[in-house]
Formats: sequence, structure tokens, C-alpha cells
Amino acid sequence: MRKLCRVLVVLGVMLALLFSAACATEEANTGEMEEKAAEAETEMMEAPAAASRLETVQERGHIICASRNDVPGYGFTDEAGNNVGFDIDLCRAVAAAVLGDPDAFEIRLITAAERGPTVQSGEVDLLVRTVTWTTSRDASWGNYAQTMFYDGQGFMVPKSLGVSSAFELAGAAVCVTSGTTTELNMADFFRQNGLEYNPKVYEDTDVVLEAYKSGACEVFTNDRSQLAALRTALPNPDEHIILPETISEEPLGPVVPHGDEQWFDLVKTVMGLLIYAEAYGINSTNVDDMAAGENVKAKRLLGTEGSFGQEELGLDQMVGQTVIKAVGNYGEIYARNLDNPDGVQLPREGSRNALWSNAPCTDCPKGGQIYSQPLR
Repeated sequence: MRKLCRVLVVLGVMLALLFSAACATEEANTGEMEEKAAEAETEMMEAPAAASRLETVQERGHIICASRNDVPGYGFTDEAGNNVGFDIDLCRAVAAAVLGDPDAFEIRLITAAERGPTVQSGEVDLLVRTVTWTTSRDASWGNYAQTMFYDGQGFMVPKSLGVSSAFELAGAAVCVTSGTTTELNMADFFRQNGLEYNPKVYEDTDVVLEAYKSGACEVFTNDRSQLAALRTALPNPDEHIILPETISEEPLGPVVPHGDEQWFDLVKTVMGLLIYAEAYGINSTNVDDMAAGENVKAKRLLGTEGSFGQEELGLDQMVGQTVIKAVGNYGEIYARNLDNPDGVQLPREGSRNALWSNAPCTDCPKGGQIYSQPLR
């Protein structure tokens, strides 16, 4: 009996020691885990927040715009070697707004097929390359800031082909740029109308133009404004006609990467500045007079009365003056690039690219669709 009691006592002592050791280990582990959690929380609190795109751009000292240099009027290289055009001026306007310098930008030349991946990656701040706003692109590419040009797809042919309508193009070889809405619209048009055709697909617009010039195809399809621009680059422009049919809707405008609402709102606002400046009669030559004048809306746009959210957007109070002095209003940008007697000639009067305030009627869709969110 005594031996059994000793054994029980020894076992009890051993169990007590094991229990104490387990508790001590658990307490140590718990304490260590709590300590690590506290350290991690402290690190998270002390870690600097990810820089916004505006901060990144300002630190870099220039904005990066994905665009082109192969279409007169939109983005091309002038005689001095500068990349100029309607889309380039939209990039310049954002540079002026954010950095105070319209020349503080870098153009990254990309093909049509590279547009989506380029803006999706976030490697550029702005995509301005005659980009059509579609639901799928809006969902997967980036945020479309504002429609700055209303276009539609058409067909250009040599007069010698002897056709006057797109419905007469059965059996024709048609040149088109790959990776564009143009390619899909073309297929839809010919299929819908039961017309056989021979698609000739090339990677970029300049290659398509060369193929058309060489006779590799009889028809060139693209947005009508681009056809008008590229027609000026042909050896004998008068020998080519743009057929009357418009087969699609092509709202064009700048795109920003997903994920930064401040930058998205900022770019939308800069586009609105260009549009409303024209509507209020403000241009690159009269900014100072309008800023000191009596037009309340003009004074708000130019920063001398009230606000339209400059501080919240991270912009200077006088950003309207900076932008309009640097690049002009929407009408000046359009005239300089797309309605120039010495270059591309796409008159605005009566077109969809007239200001809403200049529309020829108020109850019919005959133009005047250039419109933006109110600046207030």
C-alpha cells in the first residue's frame, strides 16, 4: 500500500510539473504572438501610404501619355520633329494643370493593340490615342474621362473603283488595323448585310495606309475623321473619296488607369475646363481680362471667384488660367489640329463636335454634343 501511495504521489508531482510547463509554454507562445502582432500593427501604422498618381507625377516632374505619331491632326511629327495633334494637346493640358508646364510630358508611342495592356498595367498616366469608349474597355482597360470627339467608322476608296456606297463593296479587299473596334465593326457590317469581303489586317495605321497606297487592298476602313486626316497624306488626295455611310458610334477620349479616383476626377475636370472655357468666351489671349471681368462663371473657372473643387483635386486655385493660357480652349485646340486650312479640314459647324450651346436645335440630335460636367 505504501509503495502504491508513493507511486501515486510521484505521478501527481510529474503531472503537476507537466501542467506547469505546458502553461508556461502556452503563456510564452501567447505572449510572443501578441508581441509580434503588436509589432506588425506598429509597422503598418508607421509605413508610408502608397503615393497617389498625382504625387507620383509631381515627384517625377512630368506626365507619361501613351499616344501615336502616325495620324495627322491627332498625333503626328511636325517639320520641327515635335509630336503634335489634338490628342497630344489633351496631354499637354493635363501637364499644365498638374505641373504648371504644358511641355512637362513624355509621349510613349504604342500600337493600337498595345493600348489596353499599356493602360491596364498603370505604366502610363494617360492614354490619348483616338480611343473609342466601349463598355468592355471601360470595365477592363481603365476609366474613360470624357468624350472629346464624336466619330463614326466609314470607308475610303479610290474614285477609280467606281463605287458610291459601302453597300457596293461586295468582294472587296478591305484594309483594317488589328486590335481595334474598327475590325469588329467591319465584320459586323459585312455579315449583317450579307456581303462577302476579304479582310487585310495589319498591326498599325501607318502600315494599313501603305498597304492601301500600294493597292494591296481596294478599301480602307477607319474612323471617318482619321480617314479624312490620312487622305491628306496620300500622293493625290482628290483621287480618293470617303463613302457616305457611317457604320458605328465612336466616342473618343482620354483614358486613365483604374484605381485612383482623385486622378480620374482631375483629368475629367481638366477636360471640362477646355470645354467650358470656349462656352464662356475664354481663350488663350483674353484670360486676364476675363479673370477680372463681370462674368461670374468665367471668374469661377479662372479661379478669381468661388471654387469648382481645385483644393480637393490637388490643383492650384488658378489652374484654369494656367491651362487655357498654355493650350487654349477646346475650340482653339480643335481648330489648330482638325480644322486647319493647311492640314486636316473637319469643320465643326453643325456637327456633333460643336458645343452643346451652339447646337442648331434643342430637340433633335443634329450636333452640339461637346458637353461636360458643370464646373461648380
